[in-house]
Order: sequence, then structure tokens, then C-alpha cells
Amino acid sequence: MDRLQWTEEGAYLVAPGVHRIPLPLPFDGLRAVNIYAIEAGDHLVLIDSGWALAHAREQLERSLTAIGAGLGDVRTFLITHLHRDHYTQAVELRQLFGTPIALGAEEKHSMELLLQGDYRALSAQLDLLATAGAQPVIELLAQMGVGTAMDLGYEAPDEWIISGQEFDLGTRTLEAIATPGHTRGHVVFVDAAAGLLFAGDHVLPHITPSIGFEAAPPVLPLADYLESLNVVRRLDDLTLLPAHGPVSPSSHARIDELVAHHADRLQAMAADLGNGPTTAYDIAQAEPWTSRRRKLTDLDPVNQALAVCETAFHLDLLVAQDRARVEIADGIRLYHPAAA
Repeated sequence: MDRLQWTEEGAYLVAPGVHRIPLPLPFDGLRAVNIYAIEAGDHLVLIDSGWALAHAREQLERSLTAIGAGLGDVRTFLITHLHRDHYTQAVELRQLFGTPIALGAEEKHSMELLLQGDYRALSAQLDLLATAGAQPVIELLAQMGVGTAMDLGYEAPDEWIISGQEFDLGTRTLEAIATPGHTRGHVVFVDAAAGLLFAGDHVLPHITPSIGFEAAPPVLPLADYLESLNVVRRLDDLTLLPAHGPVSPSSHARIDELVAHHADRLQAMAADLGNGPTTAYDIAQAEPWTSRRRKLTDLDPVNQALAVCETAFHLDLLVAQDRARVEIADGIRLYHPAAA
């Protein structure tokens, strides 16, 4: 089966009254993002919105036309998290149609930074890379212009979603559940009656979601993510409607794979510590990346940064679990195996 078939343009009926609409992204690796158009009486509610790109908006218009609707029929955007590929097109469409946007309340931490006029792109990640001893990655990012002030197209939402909040769409009820980890304010939406999980980037069928990739990452995003997986795992087994990848029949099966993956990574990184001390950058170089088990230096600079930051988050969780210890020397975090 073609693993990219899910990215093809269209409006795909995935459940009664629910259409999956893939929209293009400006990346070679991650080709598309799924948004979900839910029929709610004489209008639509959209889960996520896509990136604010002209061709993405045109494709959204064509896809909505295929189900007999238009952009003006969208009455609400329910956004799983604030990444540009999920949020920024909603901002542009609100400017045109006044469509309200709802976003998880814990995204306030990052939103406040993003709305500052002097916000530097990936500034938090650059700080993390510095403490990880990843100066070569910082230099690669600088060559790309990362770290300069820029407007990324953000505006505040109309409503901040709290965990447990219910949205009555007339035809169905969605419950928002806080699932921090990928970002602090990530939420999923559950239609318990229909057995559907609108998972955003919390649970993806083919790739492992990045952790703490945001303007204001928390101290232990991996701990948050693993607990969020447990929260969703305790629900009934639901049809997985992910933001990236095809619809999958079992949320439980994929969650179990993700939990096992991170357990394996934690074990491998604990073993990589050897006699210490070592940096997160050193450990990231020792670990394989992606399903192809590529070396860190084979990745593009942004994915190198993601990999090093994720390594640091794993190591910090090992420290919190007393499976490693850390010291700070000249601003760099040095990790040691746990004391006997």
C-alpha cells in the first residue's frame, strides 16, 4: 500500500457526517495535514484548519465544494494545538468570514510569546540546543535564518478550551481532553457515541510525534506526553482520526506502540550514558533516527534540532526517574549514569 495515498486531494467520508480533508504542507517529509469537516445541521465545524498557504486554501475550497459546502459554511474551528499547520489558516479565514477559533487553554504560554513583536523563531529550541552542547546544529540553523524575529501569522483565539469541555454540534457531542506533550495545550476531541478520536498530533499512525516543540516548552514534556497517552488509553478503543496519516481502526493499538517506543528509547539512552559524563548532543549522535535508522547528521537541520531536543527530554526524564543524574558545567548539561 502507498503510504502517501492519504495525502491525495479530496473529501473522504470516514464516518457518517465526518469528512477527512488533507491539505498540502511546505515540507518534503510531512506532505499534508488532515482536517476534519463535521456536518452540524446546516453548517460545518472544522477540526484544525491547515497552514495559511494560498494553495492550501484553494484546495480546502475545492474539497468543501465536493461535499456541497463552502468556506462561509464553517461556523467554528476547533483546533487541537497551535502549530502553524493546524492553526494559521483559521486565522486568515476568521479575518474574511469572522469564524470563531477555539484552542486549548494551556497554549496561552506559547501564544503570549508568539504575539510579541520581537519573537525569534525557535528561540526556545536554540536555548535547549545550547545547553545540550549542540553548537554544530545551532550554526546550521543560523545559516537558515532561524533565530531572527518574524511574524508567523498568529492571533489569539476567540475561546480557550478547558479539559472536559463539551461541544454540542447538534448531530453529536465532542468532549475536549487535554493531552499535553506534543505541545502544552494540545487537546483531542472524542465523539464517544460514534467511537471517534480526533487525535491531532497526539497519536499518529506512522510517525512518532515530536515532544515539546513550542515557544514555551515545559520542564518535562515527555513525562506529560506519556501520561497523556495513558489518559487516552483508558478510554474505549476508538477509531483513530489523526492529523497526519490514514485513519486507523484502533487507538489502543497505536498508543501501545508509542509507549513501547519511548520505553525502548529511554532504555537505550540510559545504556548510552556509559560511564559519563556526556551531553544530549552526544547521545543524539549515538542513537538512530526515523524508521530508516538514520544518523543524526543525515537529517536536515530542523530535524536535527528536534532530535537533539527530544534526546534532552528523554535524558531529563531519566534524571527525574533516578535512572541518571545531571550536572551543569559552563551552561551545558552533562549526564551521568545513576549512582549505584
